[in-house]
Amino acid sequence: MPDASGARNAGTGGQASGRASQAQGKILQSVQSIAPPRRTPFIDLLDTGVRAGRKLGLIEPAHLEKDWLLEHAAAEAGLDDFGDRWFECPMEVLLEAVNGEARLNAAGDLAAKHQFLHVLRDRLLTQMWFDRHPEILNRPIPHPVVIVGPMRTGTTRLHRLLAADRRFAHLRSFETISPVPRPGFEEVMAGRKADFRPKLASRIMKVARLANPRTLSIHPTGPYEPEEELGLLVASMWGMKHEAQWHVPSYGRWCEGEDATPAYRHMANLLRLIGWSQQESSLRPWILKTPQHMLDLPALLKVFPDARLIFTHRDPRAVVGSAASLAWNQTIIYSDHADAPTIGREWLHKTELMTSRMMAARRAIPADRMIDVQYDDMDRDWRGTMARVYRFLGLEIEGALPGMERYIRRSRALKRRPHRYSLEEFDLSEGEVLERMDGYINRFGVFIERRTPPIKRFIAR
Repeated sequence: MPDASGARNAGTGGQASGRASQAQGKILQSVQSIAPPRRTPFIDLLDTGVRAGRKLGLIEPAHLEKDWLLEHAAAEAGLDDFGDRWFECPMEVLLEAVNGEARLNAAGDLAAKHQFLHVLRDRLLTQMWFDRHPEILNRPIPHPVVIVGPMRTGTTRLHRLLAADRRFAHLRSFETISPVPRPGFEEVMAGRKADFRPKLASRIMKVARLANPRTLSIHPTGPYEPEEELGLLVASMWGMKHEAQWHVPSYGRWCEGEDATPAYRHMANLLRLIGWSQQESSLRPWILKTPQHMLDLPALLKVFPDARLIFTHRDPRAVVGSAASLAWNQTIIYSDHADAPTIGREWLHKTELMTSRMMAARRAIPADRMIDVQYDDMDRDWRGTMARVYRFLGLEIEGALPGMERYIRRSRALKRRPHRYSLEEFDLSEGEVLERMDGYINRFGVFIERRTPPIKRFIAR
């Protein structure tokens, strides 16, 4: 039975094996084919150039070692306070996994070095702002609305619909890429200078399109689009973002056994800093979302004890296939050894773990603090579904609808091509996914879609 918090029972009771045979019986024998993900020649040229530069001594090694990175970031910034040093624990584990498991190409380890340095410089600047303006840390974060769901369950759509309502505060994409203002930002706040971060985000997005245009088709965005706070958790070297771009299974297993509370405390302080930099009213509730919360609900609720939670649900076959495809399309940029079956197994494991942890954590959450939203309901009737969400939040929806409709029109323009994927390309079967996710499906009455012919990619083995 689904929870009483509003999940729709779509008539999907019974065991996963029965669902699997029923679904398979409806699949036609014809098979569509789509091309496997492929990075662009830009990355191959960059990789060749970096290798050649290193042979000639013109480009130094990546130096993916903790002490070198910390010292280099501090020297560049002219600062030495990184804040809570807890982040060094996940950083050490991540660096060990990157060096030992990720098998990065030359372009990949160069990108990794710059990513680590970027995060470390931001930590130094964060502490600088807190020292200059201690009032930032006193900003309240009242009753945030947190969207909690696995990857690819419509969390982005729901997040951006809510962000269209000016009664809520939200992050913009450039702020999750660069959450920390540069020195001299007081000039920006006074209107005498422009913030450089949107321009930087635009450049990063252009490079991402050059590396693999599909990544921004899978998750369309722009510098000012509402965006999730995953980058704020990366600031503590924490989270699934690393697992979606590099093959680092030992890091993933380590994180799964650790308490994420320090990372969430730092995330909350970054939200305070961003709200201050936006000159946003501290009375407006934040709209938050990232799949990481599925794994870390106890830490989230420890840091945000009055959070209101919106849980999203979707057919797990689509969740696993789409999440694996997203990770595959990113991993091939940084490594020449991305293996589709390995990626598929990893994201089936992550999806199963996310749902089991979420279900366990919900036992301690009062029913009036959470609501469930089915992906299929949003597809069929987003206005009606959002009206139900607004009733849960105790708000009228009428004034928010024009902004939401503008977002729907904008999203159609952003998504230039459909995201196509299949379980078969990851050597996964529908029956296995449904069987392993059966408890989740039954508990929330998750709608199991009738399947079109399976889409297969012809993969060179």
